[in-house]
Amino acid sequence: MTTKIIGLKDFRQNLSAYTKQLLGKDVRFIVLNKNKPVMEVNPMKSDEFILEELIRDAEIGRKQIKEGKVYTLDEVKKHLKL
Repeated sequence: MTTKIIGLKDFRQNLSAYTKQLLGKDVRFIVLNKNKPVMEVNPMKSDEFILEELIRDAEIGRKQIKEGKVYTLDEVKKHLKL
């Protein structure tokens, strides 16, 4: 993977061009603000995104269950007026 270092202003102004580079090549960007790294931008495959989103949602659901933030089926139906 190729790493390119770019400035924040340049990144903002040329976001479309950098996005095309991400999609077309195996490249990542380190974005600097006043010569300090503030973010890293990596290409992401759609399958990875879906899996990460599913994992995050499952973690949120587990946390809500532990906190008692759950509803019964009857409560959901009543709220939705079904």
